[in-house]
Amino acid sequence: MSFPIVILKIDSYEIIAEVASTEKTRNEGLMYRQSLERDSGMLFIFETEKKYCFWMKNTQIPLSVAFIQNNGVICNIADMQPYSLTPHCASEPVKYALEMEQGWFSDRGITAGSIVINQSLFNN
Repeated sequence: MSFPIVILKIDSYEIIAEVASTEKTRNEGLMYRQSLERDSGMLFIFETEKKYCFWMKNTQIPLSVAFIQNNGVICNIADMQPYSLTPHCASEPVKYALEMEQGWFSDRGITAGSIVINQSLFNN
């Protein structure tokens, strides 16, 4: 399956993110992948703001997920283990979630309160 691409920026870091914005693409996400390119991830876009939860069924890459509010502010980040069905949920209603290789956010000092920038997506 092919996903559209969007460029995001957090602090001085640029991310190339595949976009999963339909039920079908969100359900597949990063399942069955063996690796991610450097500074690449997947941005999940939802129609409405809710406290969405993620798990790792059929996903073999350890991932971190950042839950992002409509204004681009990260409300929380969770580390997820391969193949785990343990849910990791947004702490507040969000419209976006960004999955990156596990540790990508912490290695760069990106935490809750950091702002994701893309003028066509976020109200920031």
